[in-house]
Amino acid sequence: MSFSADTHQINKLTLSVLKDETAQTEITVLPDYGAALHAFTLPVNDGQFNIIDNYSSADEIRKEMALSFKGAKLSPFPCRINQATYHFQGQKYEFKNKFLDGSAIHGLLYNKPFRVTDTFSNEEEAGIILAYDYNQDDEGYPFRYTCTVEYRLQRHHLLTVSTTVINKTHIAIPIADGWHPYFRLDNDVSDWFMQFPSESIVEFDDDLIPTGKLASYDTFSSSKRIDEIQLDNCFVLKKESKTPVCSIVNPKNKLRLDFFADKSYPFLQIYIPPHRKSIAIENLSAAPDCFNNKMGLILLEPGHSQTFTVQYQPGLA
Repeated sequence: MSFSADTHQINKLTLSVLKDETAQTEITVLPDYGAALHAFTLPVNDGQFNIIDNYSSADEIRKEMALSFKGAKLSPFPCRINQATYHFQGQKYEFKNKFLDGSAIHGLLYNKPFRVTDTFSNEEEAGIILAYDYNQDDEGYPFRYTCTVEYRLQRHHLLTVSTTVINKTHIAIPIADGWHPYFRLDNDVSDWFMQFPSESIVEFDDDLIPTGKLASYDTFSSSKRIDEIQLDNCFVLKKESKTPVCSIVNPKNKLRLDFFADKSYPFLQIYIPPHRKSIAIENLSAAPDCFNNKMGLILLEPGHSQTFTVQYQPGLA
């Protein structure tokens, strides 16, 4: 059988691995660290290439995860919450887990140990399902919910990642979702071409908090060399069916990566780190600081669930 799924330990890391032997494709997930996407390896120019900028060891993850958040699951909110505070139903809440700048950042599950609830494989695909039960771990979010993540590897290197959140609280709760993977296509990001269907950018203040305004932006409405552009911005996606919400291409090795997202992810956050060897392309259900500005915020009723889905499709251009 071409597809397989299993979980094992290497160098103090628990790795859940999905394989397509025929296509020589391998997906690696870290259950113990927020169900993060750790590797996506496929054949490129007579060799194997991992398109995920990841961590080299368990020690590096423990030291760096709360600073770089590479591959992190963003739940129950993405990006920043201004000064780590918000108001909900007339009450003020403050997160105890804060970033260096005093904001709450990238949710509460990025370093949580997800449990593997199921693995499956057949002639068409391999998959794994992981779950974490959030039980009021941070006083700033005293609501119970379950977060389930499913990775599904199919033919032609197609990876589908679906997140489902289920409200286990007796009241409606504020919720949002996102991912924070860093992608590498070899060479410098400046040499790559990028395209995404957006006509507006979320205006930020100096602390990367939305001002509430949108500005016109269509720089990458058609494929364009990234060049020396610096980005740490959030974009509102145009609603176009069956087309990628983002594409990146390295013309030197012909490696291409297309992103497909359903309507649950109407925002796209893009960050190019100073080293410019990888790029964070983050599919988001809501804008940064959504608990305050309500941009994309979902109020999930008791017992109800919401699913968010993104697909990654690498290949040669």
